[in-house]
Amino acid sequence: MDVTEIKKWLPHRYPFLLVDRVVELNAGESIVAYKNITVNEEVFNGHFPQAPIFPGVMIIEAMAQASGILGFKTMDKTPQDGSVYLFAGADKVRFRRQVIPGDRLQLEAKVISKKRGIWKFDCTASVDGELAASATILCADRKV
Repeated sequence: MDVTEIKKWLPHRYPFLLVDRVVELNAGESIVAYKNITVNEEVFNGHFPQAPIFPGVMIIEAMAQASGILGFKTMDKTPQDGSVYLFAGADKVRFRRQVIPGDRLQLEAKVISKKRGIWKFDCTASVDGELAASATILCADRKV
């Protein structure tokens, strides 16, 4: 899935669309996507100009967006259908390495459970096979 198709499944837009490509998607099971980290990211104007580090909260949001694509595709719903996939929580969050300009952040999410519109995903973000962050992400499917 390229960014044009990703925009059909996620309501996010620049500068907050944090998934550049989906390379693997198994509906109801898992997704593998990535975000290219470039020095031109708006966030690097303040975090930190002399030593740019992609913020941990943005890594969590990128994992949540990849999870959102997986959830939307699994349900065969889009934001245009009047559905929004809200980030409802993050548990067991851990950061292992810094993410800097030039890195390709690989995002992986696996469905753990789905109950009453609340989805739980096991997520990781890595760079060149090295774990950068992990979390259990909760998303809620709601009508707009």
